[in-house]
Amino acid sequence: MKTTYILLFNLFFMATAIAQDTTRYIKTSTGYLMVLRQGDDIFKQLEAFAEKEKIPSASFSGFGFVNVTFGYFNRDTKKYEPKDFNNMELSGMNGSIAWQKGKVSLHTHGTVTGKDFSAFGGHILGGTVGTGSLEITIIVHPQRLERVFEEPLGANVLSLEEK
Repeated sequence: MKTTYILLFNLFFMATAIAQDTTRYIKTSTGYLMVLRQGDDIFKQLEAFAEKEKIPSASFSGFGFVNVTFGYFNRDTKKYEPKDFNNMELSGMNGSIAWQKGKVSLHTHGTVTGKDFSAFGGHILGGTVGTGSLEITIIVHPQRLERVFEEPLGANVLSLEEK
C-alpha cells in the first residue's frame, strides 16, 4: 500500500512539473499573464503566444530575472550597437506587439539592475530568463497594427492605420 502511495505521489509530481513546463500564460480579465522560467527565450515565447492567440496588437510590461542584450541605435550607421548584461534583475520592461510582413514584430525596452544597484537600460534586442522567473502582463488591443520601415529614420515604426 505504501508503495502505491509513493508511486501515485511521484506520478502527480511529474505531471505537475510537466504542466508547469508547458503552461506559460493564462487569460485574465484584462488580457493575459505570462510567467516564463529559467532559460526561456523571452522573444520566442512572446512571438509564439501572439501567433497562437492571434493577437492583433498588444502592449506589455514585465519584471523578473534575465540575461539580456540591449542595443543602442546609432543614428549614423542606422544599426544597433549591442551589449550583454547577465544575471541581472529586470526592474521594468515595456513593449508592444504588432505585425510586419505577416510576422510578429516586437518592440521592447527595459531597465536592469545589478547586485551593486547600478542600472542599465535601453532597446532590448533579445534575452533569456535568468535564475527565477519573468512575469509579463499583456494587454490586447482590438486593432491589427503593422510596423513599417521608414527610410529616413532607418527603423521600423508602428503605424496607427488598421490592417
